[in-house]
Amino acid sequence: MLQGTGSDVGKSILAAGLCRLFTRRGLRVRPFKPQNMSNNAAVAAIPGSEEIGEIGRAQWLQALACGVAPTVDMNPVLLKPQSETGSQVVLRGRVAGTAKGRDYQRLKETFLPAVLESFGRLASEADLVIVEGAGSPAEINLRAGDIANMGFARAADVPVILVGDIDRGGVIASLVGTHAILPEEDREMVAGFLINKFRGDVSLFEDGLAAITRFTGWRSFGVVPHIPAVARLPAEDSVALDRPAARQGKALVVAVPRLPRLANFDDLDPLVAEPEVEVVFVPPGERLPREAGLVVIPGSKSTIADLLFLRAQGWDVDIHAHVARGGHVVGLCGGYQMLGRIVRDPVGIEGDVPEAQGLGLLDVETVMEGEKTVRASRAFSAEGHPLTGYEIHMGRTDGPGRARPFAFMDGRPEGAVSADGRVIGTYLHGLFAADGWRRRFLARLGVEAGAGSFEEGVEAALDELAEELERHIDIEALVKIAESR
Repeated sequence: MLQGTGSDVGKSILAAGLCRLFTRRGLRVRPFKPQNMSNNAAVAAIPGSEEIGEIGRAQWLQALACGVAPTVDMNPVLLKPQSETGSQVVLRGRVAGTAKGRDYQRLKETFLPAVLESFGRLASEADLVIVEGAGSPAEINLRAGDIANMGFARAADVPVILVGDIDRGGVIASLVGTHAILPEEDREMVAGFLINKFRGDVSLFEDGLAAITRFTGWRSFGVVPHIPAVARLPAEDSVALDRPAARQGKALVVAVPRLPRLANFDDLDPLVAEPEVEVVFVPPGERLPREAGLVVIPGSKSTIADLLFLRAQGWDVDIHAHVARGGHVVGLCGGYQMLGRIVRDPVGIEGDVPEAQGLGLLDVETVMEGEKTVRASRAFSAEGHPLTGYEIHMGRTDGPGRARPFAFMDGRPEGAVSADGRVIGTYLHGLFAADGWRRRFLARLGVEAGAGSFEEGVEAALDELAEELERHIDIEALVKIAESR
């Protein structure tokens, strides 16, 4: 089990790389994360059912690294933040309700049997399970009833490797400090540590490694350098969106408003991979750049709240000005709902606000009602180009604008397109990963696509990551520790 000294230390990517590494060695490998908090979700099979559920996107990537189809057992508890204090709780792929932070702290230990059952099912079909923790075991204020880190590790008797991020600084203190505050029973679960994201001459850190071992008694399993291939893999943590854009004057600037409850931001990864495209996640307080040729309104875990926030930032004015200048707009999922005339929530699914005026760029309206839609989708664009993706959304969208659908799924119309073709709304996540459609769409915006196959690029990046980990981690020592359990 990989646990971290904090969030965004690289646990998800290291787990994906180890999944690919051991799969390449011929082992049957499965990923597992007991509890995840993320609005980046993916669809996955529910074992023993024909239904489709949802898991964290990172576990989807890790399943891809293992060469297996994702299942909800790989991430049995998924928390999807809806507000500053509350989250939707997804248990084994299905919505189990909502809970505020303090309520969830009391509720989480009741999920441990389900978590252990999912882990047991994966372990029964695998030679090796790579487990990813959440946050950090150093958050001892959350230790009671824990199922995400040491609580799970002890219940399942899984040895722990603690990951520290040297790139952010203070890695010696973070590892030694974690050792100092862990209860003795938790401390005994730690087999050693990994240093991640090192830049430069690793020999300069030999004294640092020795100091960590001297203070903790833990052994080092290696120092992982900064690996360029990681940039070509989907990022799970929204911390990645806070990093400034490169601003390299490329052929197309894509502006993405940074909504507070933004979901599935990895929809933009195929555009990020394009050499002539610059994707700018615009933070609150800044205007959408006038030079943008495309505005993408992303998915949202709380459409009405984010729509009101978008207006409060003045981004609605920027979007209308962008369209008036001849710019293009794509709304994905919640962004599609915002493009319509109005979003209604008569039964309070999202909160206390019953409705909000949309941007009015598509002649449709959305009503939040009924069960959540979760499904894998195969479709064809209105021009006949194949599309593959998934849907995860609440609400039903209808209106005259749907007479010009964006796509057809199983013969039924999906989404809407404005009369001039410059505004697109769709529930289809993963849209830009369709290489043929992406090339044609970018060509309409005067950009020649050059990234090739996005999926092949992700596969190649996973292989490169595995090769780097093979060089820098004591893999044989990891195998021995896994076998000892």
